[in-house]
Amino acid sequence: MDFIKSLLTLVFSLLFIILMFPFTVIMWIIAAPWGYNKQLIHRWLTFQGQVLITASPLWSVKVYGRENYHPRQNYVMVSNHQSLLDIPLMKCLGMNFRWVSKSENLKIPILGQSMRMAGYIPIERGSKESVIKMMERSEKVLNSGGSIFIFPEGSRSPDNDIHRFKSGAFRLAMKTNMPILPVLLDGTGEVFRGKSFILNSGHKLKLKILKPLPPSEFATDDPDKLASHVRSVMVEALEDMRRNEK
Repeated sequence: MDFIKSLLTLVFSLLFIILMFPFTVIMWIIAAPWGYNKQLIHRWLTFQGQVLITASPLWSVKVYGRENYHPRQNYVMVSNHQSLLDIPLMKCLGMNFRWVSKSENLKIPILGQSMRMAGYIPIERGSKESVIKMMERSEKVLNSGGSIFIFPEGSRSPDNDIHRFKSGAFRLAMKTNMPILPVLLDGTGEVFRGKSFILNSGHKLKLKILKPLPPSEFATDDPDKLASHVRSVMVEALEDMRRNEK
């Protein structure tokens, strides 16, 4: 049964993305003269992600902590990373931000073009030059009133636990004097395991926005120490969320 549901979900998702792409291009062209095209496409992709997540019968979704997010504040947002479902799931938050994504994702037909039109920022693993460009573009977004979203683990967790954080997001927060907004997600790794395209049903996908950490509470000028601190806060919060779900 999961195979059939998975097939239907994947076919629907693929067709939906393909059918929506012409509208994405039209909206980008119309909004470009006013300089609103990137924000508009991000909102459009947010809507698409919400449809893809809520339309599937394979899972349910629960969001906690919306009161910790203030729409007029821009953040360096960080989250743990369990599976490919994390990206559309994050769209359920309805927040305005720009993704920092591995460059391979922006090379995927249709999806990659849409991400570029939304102003999402690529980063190439192992390239110092790419990291420098990513930091520069991220700074511009933050200084112009937007938020940046980064998976600080750098890759998906193989066991759904939170692994070591890289320091880039925290160095960015320090340099721009922006608060860090930690976001927890859980359940996507149980649905989408490894490289299998068989989606497992009956799981609850959970998102929890934790309290933001303002620059006045960083308590260190070392981005690695700040990364370790934020990770420990998120690990504890994830364990607590899992205990409460039992």
